[in-house]
Amino acid sequence: MAKILLLIALCPLLIQAQTKPDKDYLVYVLSEGADKISLIRFGPEGARVERQIDTGDMPVDIDGPHGIVVSPDRQFYYVSIAHGRPFGSVWKYSTKNDKFVGKSVLGYFPATMDISPDGSFLFVVNFNLHGDMTPSSVSVVSTQTMTEVARIQTCTMPHGSRLNTQGTKQYSACMMDDMLVEIDTRSLKAARYFVVTKGQEKGVAEPTHSTHGMKGGAGHGSEAPKPGDNSCSPTWAEPSVDGASVFVACNGSSEIVEVNASSWQLVRRIPARAGVYNLEITHDGQRLIATNKRDQSVSIYDLKSGKELARLPTKRKVLHGVVVSPDDRYAFVTVEGVGSEPGTVEVIDLTALKTVATVDVPRAAAGIDFYKTEQPNKP
Repeated sequence: MAKILLLIALCPLLIQAQTKPDKDYLVYVLSEGADKISLIRFGPEGARVERQIDTGDMPVDIDGPHGIVVSPDRQFYYVSIAHGRPFGSVWKYSTKNDKFVGKSVLGYFPATMDISPDGSFLFVVNFNLHGDMTPSSVSVVSTQTMTEVARIQTCTMPHGSRLNTQGTKQYSACMMDDMLVEIDTRSLKAARYFVVTKGQEKGVAEPTHSTHGMKGGAGHGSEAPKPGDNSCSPTWAEPSVDGASVFVACNGSSEIVEVNASSWQLVRRIPARAGVYNLEITHDGQRLIATNKRDQSVSIYDLKSGKELARLPTKRKVLHGVVVSPDDRYAFVTVEGVGSEPGTVEVIDLTALKTVATVDVPRAAAGIDFYKTEQPNKP
């Protein structure tokens, strides 16, 4: 009896010990308001900033690093620089020593990007926050030469660039046109469009442009929709692991829309939290993690049922990016913060469904990508 009581008393400690990481997880994080790149290390000793470097080349202005992706061979990482004179750019760095390797000039306000499975090409959305709302584009960049090999016009304010695991299709969502766009990566042309406005869901041959009454990208996902506005205002497109579906974050209507990638038809609309912004699917294809920009929280969904398994409040406001570790054990989330507050990286245990660590980074934490795991490195 005494042994049973002892086991019951020790049970919480045993669970805690089991959930403690046995290796270090390293992720790269951008701080859009401070022109910094941070390498975060999370492991048995908690989370900390391993090192930081400056990025950008405008000494008297903010360059605005926004999107980041690590090459499949883990030898390089790429950073989109939103601001420029007047065009933005994408920069290539070595993971070995964070040395700058090269860059390519792109369009207005390059934002989210992804890389082909073989590491040969970047697909970068030109979000375009300049002036009136006009159709923008996706830049395709050769990583070997850092040259732009194509600029594919899509629609207004594209965001959330993601390729399917096969590397045959690239998807982005146009915030001001309420559309999901599919690019054929072999022809480098926009192949299909899908309207994600509630009650109007359908595939269309050509985009129709609408600004939803917004100028210059006001809000960027932080402002609630006006009464009577049923627009989606999509900010992210995330293909499923098997490529059968594409999930779209409707920041405006606070829903997640699933589109069948084969039939190009609506599958379902999943209720989400206020201002759902970025999405990430676990590598086993079973769960979807969503950052809720206006709700100050992260949601974890069962992908099959669409049920929200957990909603986790965050330390600060204005949620941004999320990436899942290759073993599906942890999700790493960036929170921008408000005003002079620092940004934050929050670490979520996907088994325990709870936040297990937070670490501050420079202002406006934005793009994030996973680098690698390694044996614990004590400070």
